Amino acid sequence: MNNELFGFEINVWFDALARVGIIVGFMTVTVMALIYIERKILARFQMRLGPTRTGPRGTLQSVADALKLVGKEDLRPRMADPWTFELAPYVVFVPIFLGFVILPFLLDWHVRILELGLLYFVAVSSVNIVGWVMAGWGSDNRYAMIGGLRAAAQGISYELPLVLALLAAAMLAGSLNLNTIVVAQAHIPYIVWQPLAFFIFFVAALAEMNRPPFDIPVGESEVVGGPFVEYSGIRWSMFFLAEYAALFILALIGASVFLGGWAWPLGEELGRWWQLVLVSAKAGGLIFLVFWVRASVPRLRIDQLMSYSWKVLLPLTFVQIVVNGAVLVYDWPDVVLLATGVVGLGFLFWVTDRAVRRPRPRPALVAQSEAAR
Repeated sequence: MNNELFGFEINVWFDALARVGIIVGFMTVTVMALIYIERKILARFQMRLGPTRTGPRGTLQSVADALKLVGKEDLRPRMADPWTFELAPYVVFVPIFLGFVILPFLLDWHVRILELGLLYFVAVSSVNIVGWVMAGWGSDNRYAMIGGLRAAAQGISYELPLVLALLAAAMLAGSLNLNTIVVAQAHIPYIVWQPLAFFIFFVAALAEMNRPPFDIPVGESEVVGGPFVEYSGIRWSMFFLAEYAALFILALIGASVFLGGWAWPLGEELGRWWQLVLVSAKAGGLIFLVFWVRASVPRLRIDQLMSYSWKVLLPLTFVQIVVNGAVLVYDWPDVVLLATGVVGLGFLFWVTDRAVRRPRPRPALVAQSEAAR
């Protein structure tokens, strides 16, 4: 009996490792494809051609870049802390990679379905903030240190709205199991009842990935290159591999939690490959929105970025949580959720527009007013 149980456990672990190996290869190819697609989309927005020389229509440009980075010399500053500097890329990359474990790609296609899947994702994904701080502190570079501190402040600030937005959807499903959340949206996706939570999730995800307009930690005009300014070769590429892997994971999380994943509109009745097409289309739409925002919205100032999270997004997510709780406890109609979300979105857009259009005081006028005082 013990031998049979032991053999069963070995088969389970072997199956899990095989799935992880498949995901590693799939993730690497996906990241190279996302880099190429982003460069092409940004080129179209900016009336350029993008990569055209390497391979048919430039399709092998990402492969050429990867080979260049692998063969490039791996340098380390003389005064850098060796352990911190060497381990930082892994501390950034590994937690992002662990997020693949709970993704429900299809009805029965996943690594592991955990009852606390959302909690697991939030817990492991927040660890990479430590890697950003390690990269900045261990590089013996002031610009890198400033970038690492900015990354930590931004990650902590926008982690809260991101978690609360996901929790708002989990409250409606009554579970933290991603597969259960997807099945609960077989008829109506949660973006209908939670438009405000979806928008906050999208904005917070941009900040968590350091994507424009929230690329303050890596702003070339301010901190040269951010926490990884001293990195080169394969270690430098690991930071970008983590960024694009996080983009893919968060797009799948958003598609599963708010857009119905494979279950809406006809997921269970469709074949496996059609479910894969459905999930890919939803995640691809979110990824395109991320690229669109990068091409359209300028970078925020650090004070604007922090204020937007603590003064605008976080209070609105608390309001959404309270409304969801009231609807569930007192059995109010679901229309209340939709009305609250629409009103909250309107207020959010109004506050954002007012902050953007508010004129900044000119230095000369400020000096004159100070002299008059």
